Amino acid sequence: MRGRLVDVADATTQRVLTLLSLLQRRHVWTGPELAAELGVTDRCVRRDVGRLRELGYPVEAAPGVGGGYRLGAGRALPPLLLDDDEAIATAVSLRLAAGGTVAGAGEAALRTLAKLDRVMPPRLRREVRTLHDATDTLAGGAIEVDGDVLLALARACRDGVRVRCRTPPARPADPAAAPVAPVDRRVEPVRLVATGRRWYLLAFDLDRHDWRTFRLDRVAGVEVTTWRFAPREHPDPAAHVQRSVTAAPYRHVAVARVAAPAALVRAEVPPAVATVEPDPDDPDGHCRLTAGADDPTWLAVRIAMLGHDVEVLEPPEVREAAGRLAERLGRMAGAGG
Repeated sequence: MRGRLVDVADATTQRVLTLLSLLQRRHVWTGPELAAELGVTDRCVRRDVGRLRELGYPVEAAPGVGGGYRLGAGRALPPLLLDDDEAIATAVSLRLAAGGTVAGAGEAALRTLAKLDRVMPPRLRREVRTLHDATDTLAGGAIEVDGDVLLALARACRDGVRVRCRTPPARPADPAAAPVAPVDRRVEPVRLVATGRRWYLLAFDLDRHDWRTFRLDRVAGVEVTTWRFAPREHPDPAAHVQRSVTAAPYRHVAVARVAAPAALVRAEVPPAVATVEPDPDDPDGHCRLTAGADDPTWLAVRIAMLGHDVEVLEPPEVREAAGRLAERLGRMAGAGG
């Protein structure tokens, strides 16, 4: 008799865990749907939902059409049930996050990975280890961002409240000029944008009455206020940040016509390096590339490295730099012959 009770308890535990897995897999389930998945009655589903609630899982129930059971947000994060593919993907992502761009996230990722590794079945642990051993990661290319700054700004974007932050001053035109003190800015944050190497904030600058892009690794002293603001009609965050980081910070901005479709060139050029758009004046389907640099020669080199025929439309400084570069390359080729 005792063995039979143990078997019943084990079956109930397995069924409750399966119910939890189903609730984590989809947003809403009806009672009959869960009963069919578990092979039990609606009454049994209600009892199992009660067991999950006793364990601290916030299972919500809504009656009527469109209602059903769903896993809500609680005061604490309950354990998650992961299938094989989800466990492997999570472990691999945590390993990558350990060398990511958010300061402090690496340590948290390692702690989470250690917890996951302790409970992962040996067969899955071997799969993760095989993938990890076969992968190398180039370090040093990413710029770290303070995790507290990132989270504070993300919450401000979500809640629609103003932020005060300290940013470096604009670069003086004269390199010999004396350094200027950091600037306090009052902004209405809209969206965070990640380019792969850096994080940016698109916000409306209340002192300059215009949209601005802020590099988060240069932002310090963020203070989130309680002042709510009415949403403004804003530019596309990703496109605005791309234009800002590829052109605005530089002394020379080149516009070139590239003899290739825009989709092909976009696949070859990172979005933080240049803006690529179809050329409306070219019937052959070519594109226009916009990129910036402080040195026109370096800009000419970057454009020449595209591997397509290119016509520099502006400015003349870049065309002249390309001519000088062509002469030097010609002499190099002649010396080699």
